[in-house]
Amino acid sequence: MKHAIKRTITVSLITTLIIAIIIVIGASYYMLGFALEPLKRSHNEAMERFFKREPSSIKTWTDSLEQYHALVDTSITIDNRGTLRAMIVNANKPSNKVAVLLHGYKDRAESMLHIAYLYHSMGFNVLLPHCFAHGESDGDHIDMGWLDRHDVMRWMQVANEKFRGDSAQTQMVVHGISMGGFTTMCISGEKCPSYVKCFVEDCGYTSVWNEFSHQLHSMFSLSDVPLLYTTSALCKMRYGWTFGEASAVEMLKKSRLPMLFIHGDADTFVPFSMLDELYNAKTQGYKEKYVAPGSEHAQSYTDHTREYTQRVKTFVTKFIK
Repeated sequence: MKHAIKRTITVSLITTLIIAIIIVIGASYYMLGFALEPLKRSHNEAMERFFKREPSSIKTWTDSLEQYHALVDTSITIDNRGTLRAMIVNANKPSNKVAVLLHGYKDRAESMLHIAYLYHSMGFNVLLPHCFAHGESDGDHIDMGWLDRHDVMRWMQVANEKFRGDSAQTQMVVHGISMGGFTTMCISGEKCPSYVKCFVEDCGYTSVWNEFSHQLHSMFSLSDVPLLYTTSALCKMRYGWTFGEASAVEMLKKSRLPMLFIHGDADTFVPFSMLDELYNAKTQGYKEKYVAPGSEHAQSYTDHTREYTQRVKTFVTKFIK
């Protein structure tokens, strides 16, 4: 009798464990798909969304770009990444100054046109890539800005060749917002070509792990254990990287070039508290910080257009003449 009871308990425990494992695996697949599934907006949808939040002066400028066909498309092909596309705005007169602008999570290059307006007014050529699995670029999953750093560095080479003119090379700034800010910081930790002069990151996250952990808590009221660990392992199996290794903090420790950090103090999507950890992680080279009062996620320019513009101009012109 006792033996039968013990056997029943053992079978029940094993069955419960198997069910729990199946549930966790299923939940991990769901979470990975939920987080990394692309959202493909059309150009018209992106422009309509953009105009709802930006000043009319920028709409006039972008309308003129489209009217005179000054917003040019270009593409590159990368092994295992397919065809990646970008938009180009040429400076009004020949210039070797270039701004590479990186958009956010599940967005498109068009979402950075307000920042393009800022740099174009400074006499810059502007390159706006559609990141892997975003906009017009190929891809079936989002890399959260981590593997995108390699793609962007290829785009930087393309921009240098295109815009150097009679100069030996260009003078380049990389400026990203949200996921693009994360990518910007990760690029800064790579060995950058000499034509890269400075970086501007706006509301980027410390790491993919920390950002997903924050969203897991705030959206689903779940802890990291076990789901974040199993989903990260699944990401490694499917896409070759883990949430923990995708760390802007670790890349900033190797960063030597000047960087301007921007974050709205009302940001709860990428928590404002991440700013100090990122800023403090960069111990080499020049750095500045601008806190946009009252601004939520990725709204610093919209809320404080004049101050944002002046801060960026003052910073960038220290290193690009």
